[in-house]
Amino acid sequence: MWIDPGSARAYADAMRWDALFTDLEAQLAASERLNLDAEIADRMRADAAGVELADRLRGSLGLRIGVQVSSGSVFEGTLSHAGSQALVLHDPRNEVLIPYAAAVQYVGLSRLAVAEPSKVRQRLGLANALRGLARDRTRLSVLAVRGAGTETTVHGVIDRVGRDHLDLAVTEYGEDRRHSNVRQIITIPFGALVALKSARNAEAQRGSATHPAA
Repeated sequence: MWIDPGSARAYADAMRWDALFTDLEAQLAASERLNLDAEIADRMRADAAGVELADRLRGSLGLRIGVQVSSGSVFEGTLSHAGSQALVLHDPRNEVLIPYAAAVQYVGLSRLAVAEPSKVRQRLGLANALRGLARDRTRLSVLAVRGAGTETTVHGVIDRVGRDHLDLAVTEYGEDRRHSNVRQIITIPFGALVALKSARNAEAQRGSATHPAA
């Protein structure tokens, strides 16, 4: 069979052009995918950059987490509250209020972040939570740091709360605050607070302690 050389060349040229355009389209599609992936990654980084720790904690409510504090102690329990400045853990025996400023490491947080929708709750801080404990005359074990990160524990009832400190009426563990059994009144700066524990046992606590958003 006779084949026109000109037609054969034209066909070969067309095939080369088709292959070239196919290759260019593939490169363009790959480049667009890379650009899209990069854009998505940039958006995720930008979104992550705006997430606050309190948002992550609110996204972890109901989970069992661990919190290591500046003194080295570790508290584990179910995260029941995440305020603007403090969280509350529940374990089988205690409720534990931990200021965010005292925490150095968290274990078990969800990747979910939940913003606080309430403007009122956003304004409530650690002092509000402590005033709630003082109002309820809640018996507490107060863990604080002193000197070189040494942890100390005192028991008692909060008498009053200032802007950046509290006065604690020190008693024996589990005792109500009465004039006759107060050993001394000590003042603790908020910056020294590590955790405040109250017993969950109804017989060990007069009334149920409430925790305003901290």
